[in-house]
Amino acid sequence: MQVAVPVPLPQLFDYLPPAGEAPPAVGSRVLVPFGRRRLVGLVVSQDPASLEGALKPIEDVLDQGLLTPELVELARWCARYYLFPPGELVNLLLPTALRRSQPFRPAAPEAWRLTAAGLQADLERAPRQAELREQLLGAPRSREQLLEQGFRPELIRRMHQSGLIEASEQQPELRPEPGPALNDEQREAVVRLLAARRRFAAFVLAGVTGSGKTEVYLRAARALMGRRGQVLVIVPEIGLTPQLVRRFERRLGQRAWTYHSDLSEGERLACWQAARSGRARLIIGTRSAVFLPLKQAALIVVDEEHDSSLKQQDGARYHGRDVAVLRAQREQVPIVLGSATPALESLNNIDQGRYRLLRLRRRAGQAQEPRWRVLDQRGQTGPLSDALLGLIRKHLMAGGQVLLYRNRRGFAPVLMCKACGWSAECTRCSAHLTWHQVGERLQCHHCGAVQRPPRRCPECGDPGLVPLGAGTERLEALLNEQFPDTPVHRVDRDRLTGKHDFETLLETVRDGRPCILVGTQMLAKGHHLPGVTLAAVLDVDQGLFSADFRAPERLGQAIYQVAGRAGRADREGEFVLQTHHPEHLLLELLGRGDYLLFARQLLEERRAAALPPASGLALLRAESQQTEPARRFLRRAADILQGSGLNVSGPVPAIMTRRAGFWRYQLWVQSAERARLANVMAGQLSQLQALPEARRVRWHADMDPLDF
Repeated sequence: MQVAVPVPLPQLFDYLPPAGEAPPAVGSRVLVPFGRRRLVGLVVSQDPASLEGALKPIEDVLDQGLLTPELVELARWCARYYLFPPGELVNLLLPTALRRSQPFRPAAPEAWRLTAAGLQADLERAPRQAELREQLLGAPRSREQLLEQGFRPELIRRMHQSGLIEASEQQPELRPEPGPALNDEQREAVVRLLAARRRFAAFVLAGVTGSGKTEVYLRAARALMGRRGQVLVIVPEIGLTPQLVRRFERRLGQRAWTYHSDLSEGERLACWQAARSGRARLIIGTRSAVFLPLKQAALIVVDEEHDSSLKQQDGARYHGRDVAVLRAQREQVPIVLGSATPALESLNNIDQGRYRLLRLRRRAGQAQEPRWRVLDQRGQTGPLSDALLGLIRKHLMAGGQVLLYRNRRGFAPVLMCKACGWSAECTRCSAHLTWHQVGERLQCHHCGAVQRPPRRCPECGDPGLVPLGAGTERLEALLNEQFPDTPVHRVDRDRLTGKHDFETLLETVRDGRPCILVGTQMLAKGHHLPGVTLAAVLDVDQGLFSADFRAPERLGQAIYQVAGRAGRADREGEFVLQTHHPEHLLLELLGRGDYLLFARQLLEERRAAALPPASGLALLRAESQQTEPARRFLRRAADILQGSGLNVSGPVPAIMTRRAGFWRYQLWVQSAERARLANVMAGQLSQLQALPEARRVRWHADMDPLDF
């Protein structure tokens, strides 16, 4: 029998069935001896072993047939295509609590109700407990509802231990709310989705920001769920989850189960079990949710399908969007990939006839697309031009809110000596240290190294160290100076560190009072901020001249996403691009306001250059603490792969050549046929693993890479 064991080796392992027992079924969770350890593995094949006399038997069958053979085979396909060790199947298919043989802490109850003691208790000196009691009067409440209302888990646990509340099997009743009337484009999209009921079809829902894509998801989900069907909604990041959860629950009248890394082990296990049993009819999760066991799938939705967060960047380097399409095909259900800025891969699949395009060209309701302006920053000394400051003042005085996008954290990206030109650089990475005024520290945003800033230049001793450029922290300070009577909210990972900080901020902003939001790409996601009338991207120049061939696509997506935050209600919106290169051809193309027109131009350029998605690309990356071991390994690997008929370039340095003390190099491996590239690479992995140089470096293969 073949068992996937969670070890970083490119193979499955043969075991005998337990002594005196029938072979466990494919998808069974088993306990196996591995060296001196005992590990939890998954049976992936019942093929008889060829060397039975030398094999050890499975020690115990923990769960017979826990997963369907179809789901196991999907994960095995991913291991072959994405070139990761088969042992990663255990991590993909099982939540953490099921990867251990020891008993696990059970999940917190899904709902709570008052006890008789809680109803009669004197809580005059415990006002928060009294408030929670008020919430539970008359009917139980779900744990998620209580947490969203600000009741902390410790408070709930304390009241349970005191006998004031108890777990409830009865779930709070949810009644579906009616939605707004659909416009013609939305109605057509829903009709075409429903025509694919109980069969596979892949749709790309390309709608301008604010066009009501979520409403299309909701109408299709309600119709396709029926009595027992399950809907899986995949979002790129945890920050998008809370608002979607509430909206889906209200509209579908179903509890939304969530599955993401910010949950406890018990919470993830509870969702996993509910999905497998069919109790979870509506599941909203991040990319890992694509491997949840589903009893009766009815619809899969991938929201913001262009987002690079859907690609896993370590371990099993799969793409959640593409695996979701394959999952829908195997489950024979429709899938909809929604985005205002679809990925070039999705547009290429439309052109190839694999996906179908659904377009929403106008915003829902009375909202209109914002007016676009390009501001020339040449001759300006600060990060905020006089023209932009004037526009900010104008919109604030008119009662609007302002959103400023700058994808750099900290106060300044460079600390430099104005006397000799010295700049603070990371000793472990090919990068400058970012100056953070809050906390007075220099920090590398790549390896995390932190140090105190010098009082004088280490090179010439001059005390004149000056910050160059502006991150979100510096912009916040400048905006507070310019607009002292207006709240300025900084949105980045330095400021929003708590679990619910971002959602709390969004609720504050949605009250509509004038304010300024300044932040990183956290702000460019699909958040609905109806009070924003002015949105601006402060520095697009870096994306115009990047060495990464994907940079123009990412730049265009960020610009259109930020522009889409403005004018989403009934007030006119305005969008501003601030640049030192207003005449750049890429900005001229972006300024036409049609993302698909811009994307198709990029797609034609990729095809002409034989770059993805027009061809298959894999990267073989290697890193070592000296330069030569990594390069030597990749040179040997290049000889092997070129002998297989693939186009191999390199070794070449990574765009960031040194990171966390390791020198990084890579091979570009290409083929006109993606399937052939994947098959050849998978067939050569064991030969690469056997190279003597492979033991002296850290290396991995990455199929369809997004990060260079």
